[in-house]
Amino acid sequence: MGFPEQRFNVNLSILFTELPLLERPAAARAAGFTAVELWWPWLDSPTPQQSELDSLRAAIEDADVRLTGLNFYAGQLPGPDRGALSVPGEESERFRANIEVAAGLAESLGCGALNALYGNRIEGVDPAEQDALALENLVLAARAANRIGAILLVEALNKPESPRYPLVSAPAAVEVVDKVNAATGLDNARFLMDLYHLSMNGEDLPSVIDRFAAKTGHVQIADNPGRGAPGTGTLPLADHLDQLRKAGYGGWVGLEYKPGDRPSAEAFDWLPREARRTP
Repeated sequence: MGFPEQRFNVNLSILFTELPLLERPAAARAAGFTAVELWWPWLDSPTPQQSELDSLRAAIEDADVRLTGLNFYAGQLPGPDRGALSVPGEESERFRANIEVAAGLAESLGCGALNALYGNRIEGVDPAEQDALALENLVLAARAANRIGAILLVEALNKPESPRYPLVSAPAAVEVVDKVNAATGLDNARFLMDLYHLSMNGEDLPSVIDRFAAKTGHVQIADNPGRGAPGTGTLPLADHLDQLRKAGYGGWVGLEYKPGDRPSAEAFDWLPREARRTP
């Protein structure tokens, strides 16, 4: 039941952030994990210097962990932004400039999943115009992911914390996934099922799992309320993950929660050490 049957990775953009970026992979390894994921680490630059990319790659390889998920450029995250690909003008161009850079980094590390955050609604811009731009950019991203043998992820966020983000339900995100797959014919777009965000939206998580497990390419967890570690809130996360496994989901489960007022290394006491390592 639950946690021992899962493959977990640690999101190094929300955990171990008390450390410099290049020290986080080794810290995750010291905590017993063998896989990590990242939001795009360079908030101001979709195209960082090659030396910066090489340094991050070396830190991951030297720590003997696997990068299993990477976000495309998404603007200031954490911060006011929720993605760039549906934002006309400079932000859309920055997203496009990032596509091959992110795909190249992912390919060099054997990373098989790239997450593309949709972006906020912009005052004065027709939502239909934003959606058309989003589809264009998601198609480009899906093709780049396909070239490296990866999937493209589309994520639903939660309305209380992201009021201008349009994908604030599982059906809304899956609808975009279906549109991208129809446009590319590649069938490599998948739903990123973040159980914390969906619970914040008041969705029926067992029903979401039943409906959309087959279209899910990645799962992320945090407890609710508080976005803390499992056991700090009221979500029956072990039951949800067990349901996902029984529904056929065998992918990664990203630990995307806040450690609270303690070092990140102490925020994994809910998970036996033997369950952290993936063969």
